[in-house]
Amino acid sequence: MYLIEPKRDGKWQDDPGIAMAIQDYAKNHIFLDEDILFIYTTQPSIQIGKYQNAYEEINQTYMDAHNIKLVRRETGGGAIYLDNQNMSFCFLFNDNQEIYGNYKYLYQPVMEALNTMSVAQPEQKGRNDLLLNNKKISGAAMAVHKGRVHAGYSLLLDPDYEAMLAVLRPNQKKINSHGIQSVRSRVGAIRPHLAPEYKNITVWEFTDVLLQHLLNIDDVQQAKRYELTREDWKGIDEIAAEKYNNWDWNYGRFQQFEYQVSKRFSIGTIHIGLKIIYAKISDISITGDFFGTENIQDLEATLIGVRLKKEELLKAISSINIADYFNGISKEEFIQFIMEENE
Repeated sequence: MYLIEPKRDGKWQDDPGIAMAIQDYAKNHIFLDEDILFIYTTQPSIQIGKYQNAYEEINQTYMDAHNIKLVRRETGGGAIYLDNQNMSFCFLFNDNQEIYGNYKYLYQPVMEALNTMSVAQPEQKGRNDLLLNNKKISGAAMAVHKGRVHAGYSLLLDPDYEAMLAVLRPNQKKINSHGIQSVRSRVGAIRPHLAPEYKNITVWEFTDVLLQHLLNIDDVQQAKRYELTREDWKGIDEIAAEKYNNWDWNYGRFQQFEYQVSKRFSIGTIHIGLKIIYAKISDISITGDFFGTENIQDLEATLIGVRLKKEELLKAISSINIADYFNGISKEEFIQFIMEENE
């Protein structure tokens, strides 16, 4: 099995879109005589499944405040929080359809590696999870592309529980859509279960132990590596720009959903119902017991066709006087009301 690391000119790349683009590029352009293993760790980010509606899965307000990125992967499954304290492992298995859906096979080297660090009884349970003491430490996903199985998982060595809880809590809006919602399980951490001599292990040292088992080697220096070329990086950058770092792919891919928000302001209650198609407002209804001097339908018309994105919503209403519709509420407060969660 070949190892591919996200290194450009010897420097590790931690952009989540680049990590996805490397695998996407390899699926179509890198064909080797053995299977391929990719490893990556990223900046704080949320990775959602191919069929999920981002707005059902995340707290966008928290993400904006903490500079957390969103990326949609090409495989199914649920939403996960990633950062540089946890490593992800992905694979391209050559012409081995028997692997598809066989998560016990996929996790077996991981369980063996954890056993060597005195982690007792990790279990593959449910459809695609790895558990320790009935707490989830990994979730895997698979897809088939041109006869090759593309599979992957992340391992929670040191999960940031605070960020994970905050960011994977979707806005409390009454959303009605056909998306695939995440099953939110209790999550665990691997570090507390490690033997004393491994308690202070870094994520890189932890990865080395895993690589020895995944690649069946005694030392990571023995790993058979494929070095990404300049031509490879050109293709990877194009994919990242056109897809994984593209707002339309990450947010706008989902076709249609509806939601409502309602809040009591000092001027009265405002209720907004929205219909969203490809992450753009296709219909909007603003009602409530507030007072205004202008026809609210004019404000509604201004927002039709605008992406459900804070910056673009503010731009759309930049030339209007919001006080004509809601005296005492700023433009920023109005857009924040549309975007943020309601307690």
